[in-house]
Amino acid sequence: MLAINTPPLEGVSSTHQDVTLRDLAWLAVTPDVIELPPSFPQAGRPSLEELGLGESLDDWLQRLAIPILAGNGQRANRMGHYHERLWHWLLDRAPNTCLLGHNLRITRKRITLGELDMLYRRRDHPAPVHLEVAIKFYLGLPEGPGDATSQSRWIGPGGLDSLALKYRHLQRHQLPLSSTTPALETLGHWLAPRDTGHIEADLGGQLTQRMAMPGVLFYPWHAPMPSPEGATAAHRRGRWCHVSDWPAFASTLPADFLVAWLEKPHWLAPPTFDAFKPASQSLMPLLAMARHQPQQVMIYLPSTQRCERLFIVPDDWPRQVPLPPRLQAH
Repeated sequence: MLAINTPPLEGVSSTHQDVTLRDLAWLAVTPDVIELPPSFPQAGRPSLEELGLGESLDDWLQRLAIPILAGNGQRANRMGHYHERLWHWLLDRAPNTCLLGHNLRITRKRITLGELDMLYRRRDHPAPVHLEVAIKFYLGLPEGPGDATSQSRWIGPGGLDSLALKYRHLQRHQLPLSSTTPALETLGHWLAPRDTGHIEADLGGQLTQRMAMPGVLFYPWHAPMPSPEGATAAHRRGRWCHVSDWPAFASTLPADFLVAWLEKPHWLAPPTFDAFKPASQSLMPLLAMARHQPQQVMIYLPSTQRCERLFIVPDDWPRQVPLPPRLQAH
């Protein structure tokens, strides 16, 4: 039996037992994995202080426990949708923010140009904020496209996307979209009736763009690899290994290590302590699945009371690697 007074895992207190509540806590404290360039001076995720939760996150979450539980039956199964709904909860209920709208479609002559993930504002500041969000878990390739720090070497477990592609899409399309004329017309029209009662003449001058991309970067166990270009210093880290390397990896761990399997959409917060089991009880089915599809597990070390994320992938992984983004002609 694990001790009751165990420390927080990845910033999530053991007092939070509901899985959705734990995911919300993790989301609130997890750093972005990547930074946008100086051309987006306020581009990072909303901080706890901006949300009004600098000293009171756990107390606030405990008060949210009942409504969060009531909404669990409707949660999305896809991790991206689930992650967005957590942001809706956070921005709409945090003491210092107000969610104005989400999934705002921007069109021109009946042609959809894209959607804005969220529009919110701080209660102490009326200027609207356009927030794009993404939850990403990327595995690093010691050999692959570009040089050692290339974002193209960091790919999703399914091999369909990369950090480079996501970064380019956010930087070149999603964030600038809210500054276009069709977007400003849509936002001004949308804000007027519900919020301020009139359309601000200089909405474009007030609007700021923000990006939140929490997640984990998994470094190869079998080879050294630097962080990707633009990675935040505090990004969450894990490791990955091929399934045939598991015995060698496990031999580096203390004998009493415990394992918990992370299942989508709950790849965010570490599970509660009762989910961790001795490897002898839980690992064989996981290794069997990992021979076919990547599996994420959380390893807990009772002797040091710390946890580590690990992706166990098939021996032929990656089966595909996305091409790097195309260079734009000048």
